[in-house]
Parts: sequence; C-alpha cells; structure tokens
Amino acid sequence: MQAEAPGAMHVAFADLIDLAAAKVGGKALLANDEFFAPKEAMLEPGRGVFIADKYTERGKWMDGWETRRKRVPGYDWCIVKLGLPGAIHGIDVPGYDWCIVKLGLPGAIHGIDVDTNHFIGNFPEYASLEACEVDGDPSAESLAQDVSRWTELVPRSRLRGGSRNLFAVAHERRFTHVRLNIFPDGGVARLRVHGMVLPDWHALKKAGLVDLAAAANGGSVVTCNDQFFGTKDNLIFPGRAANMGEGWETRRKRVPGFDWIVVKLATPGTLRRAEVDTHFFKGNFPDRCSLEGIHLEEPLLDFANATHLQWKELLSQSKLQADHCHVFEKELKDVGPITHVRLNIFPDGGVSRLRLFGEPA
Repeated sequence: MQAEAPGAMHVAFADLIDLAAAKVGGKALLANDEFFAPKEAMLEPGRGVFIADKYTERGKWMDGWETRRKRVPGYDWCIVKLGLPGAIHGIDVPGYDWCIVKLGLPGAIHGIDVDTNHFIGNFPEYASLEACEVDGDPSAESLAQDVSRWTELVPRSRLRGGSRNLFAVAHERRFTHVRLNIFPDGGVARLRVHGMVLPDWHALKKAGLVDLAAAANGGSVVTCNDQFFGTKDNLIFPGRAANMGEGWETRRKRVPGFDWIVVKLATPGTLRRAEVDTHFFKGNFPDRCSLEGIHLEEPLLDFANATHLQWKELLSQSKLQADHCHVFEKELKDVGPITHVRLNIFPDGGVSRLRLFGEPA
C-alpha cells in the first residue's frame, strides 16, 4: 500500500465514486484538534487552494484540516543496542491526531487519497485509516471511544507533502464511517474515500419504484465520450444541482454527431420512469435526447469501441427545454430487465441530473 509516485497519479480506484465527499452527504463529525483549519474542508471539491496573504487570528489560513504542532510534555527514555546495525528510517512519537468522517454513501472501500496539496512544511509524516459499520446514528464521541469497532484498512504509511498519496484497499465489507489518523500532527488538504456504494436493498424495495441510476443506490457512470465542462459522475449525484458546474456538460460540438454517457444500474431492472433535468442549463442545454438500454451478463469496459452491442431503444429522440426537469413515463418502451442505460444528447450541451426509476429484477 504505497503512495503513488509523482507522474503516476491515475489508478483504477480513482474512477470510483468518493463515498466521503460533502456533495454526496459526507460529514466530518469529530477531530481531536482543528486549531489552524477545520476538518470539514477535507471533504470539499477540488484539491484546495493557497492564498498567500490570507491569515486568521490563529495563523495562516489553509484550505484543509490542520492541527497545531504537537508538544508532548515530558517523556521516558531507554538506550537500546540494535540487534542488527543499520539506518533508522523512523521513530515513533507519542500521540497523534485523528478525524472521524461519516460516509455520505456507505459502501465497500477500494482506495484512499490523502491529499497534502499546499501543505509542504506542515504535512503529517505518516497516516493510517480505519473504518467501521454502525447502525443508526451513534455519537462521534462513542465511536472515538470504542476502539473495538474499527478495522484497519491502511496501516501507518509515509506521506509526501504537496502530493496526492494514494493507497489501494482490498476489502469487500460495507462501511459507514472512517477514521483518518495522522502522525504526529499537521495538515491534510483533502481526503477521498473511493469505493462502491452498497445500499440497504431491503429498505429500498419497500419504497416501490427505485432510482436505479442513483449513486446513493449503487448506480455508477461507466463512461462518456466527453466531460469537458462538467464531470460525468455529477449526473447521478443526490439532490438537484446547486449550480451549472454540478452537472454533466460537454464541449461545443463542431463536427457531426452527438454526445453520450453510459450508466450502470445499481441492479438489473425494468425502467418505468425517466427524468432528464437541465436545471441551470439555459443557453447550453441539449436540443434533444434519447435513451437506450442493454442487458449485459459480463462487465464491459470499452463501450466506445464496442460496435457489437445491441442497444434497445427506451426513449426515442425527444425535445428538451432549458432549465427544466423532463419526465418521461408513457413515452418509455418496455424492453424488459436491463443493466445499463445510455443517454444520448443531440448535439451537445449540459444535463444536470438523470433519474431512472424502475422495478428491480
């Protein structure tokens, strides 16, 4: 579980949804110290910014979570003769700082990004991460005190300053909370917890039709042909977008054709209602859209070049309006259970949210 070397920042898990992001409901519940910068900033979008002349009454303003310098009053000592002579690479310092985060989307964790962007002389030397699954909404204080709940996912590992420190995790359990430990102190700009959403299907099925595309229910955006202005994952995030930047938007098309995006449903199902929301897109909404579905038995990664796929039309090309939530029910064609849906937009533009309500197969 080594941090990625500079220039090799893209890893497979980085394409998975960030379960801890504030925009999907992640919350920094409790930290033992946040003297210089608040814990909540770790879950915000981007990598953090640096403003050279910005200060607070406590010191330099930093975009992230930063603790004070740890001063341990007094210590005991012992002289030890090494059994094997050699170079010493690290010495344990008593005490460390920590922060407990409630995941916005509970699920299996496949990778961690501890980003120390702009923290150069004040980043933690080491970090570790633990996780747990709890029912209900226990207090952060009780979680901090009950050490038996926590499972170590990333052991104590060295960090680099001003860098994304990426750690792969091989764990399939469902988790609801994580605890980031930093040794001995310092600042972290952003914490990303990448993984696969594992919803409570027993509760979802009781509610009737389920949004099979929603990230909160385990849906995921597999790929798209363009995401120049707005990233693909925005399309299935919870709630309505707060602005135009929180949708999926392609560049202006100067050649014939159209843009498209493929969503893997949380579970195979039959589509009954679709919502295509162009909220905030006024001078840049698509002129038309269509929907297609397919049932795949095996995972497929390269949708762009998979010319053999036999997509079935769910919704024929339909006119769209600016800044409007379009609801399609009677217009949808019943093609039976499907696993993936492709939204096509003609010729380009932005869509805020896509909702695909159906009956799980």
